[in-house]
Amino acid sequence: MLVLGVDPGSIITGYGLVKKEKDSLIYVGGGKISFPYPRPFNERLHKIFTSLIEIIDTYHPEEMSIEDVFFAKNVKSALKIGHVRGAALVAAIQCGLKVFEYTPLQIKQSVVGYGRATKEQVRAMVKLLLKLDTKLSLDTSDALAIAICHHNWVRFEDNI
Repeated sequence: MLVLGVDPGSIITGYGLVKKEKDSLIYVGGGKISFPYPRPFNERLHKIFTSLIEIIDTYHPEEMSIEDVFFAKNVKSALKIGHVRGAALVAAIQCGLKVFEYTPLQIKQSVVGYGRATKEQVRAMVKLLLKLDTKLSLDTSDALAIAICHHNWVRFEDNI
């Protein structure tokens, strides 16, 4: 099963594609959707939406996993991330994907084993789990972690 993981951000949105074959996780692709700064927020939302549709049309994932809403200290930033999540969710639904949401704590516990892990620790574990020796941005590694989390969660649910 191929899963698209999305790490929503109003400046940079990370995406990662992870496939599971038998008991192995395989890196399929990943990157980030970013913009020349400054860009009006509505243009950034539209670019995220259209970029995710292009990614889905190119790779044909079966499911999408995305970081769930969390409480931020900055209300304005939280609202913008909520808008980005909305654009990503609409793109996935429009393309017929099932969508699954995970909290930052669930993602970190699933990938690192510790819910308060740093972004650098998450990146190191993602590279280890996917057997990558290439450089990954933190946004891309977070998105790959979200996809890995989904694969781990699905495996856990299948065993219940």
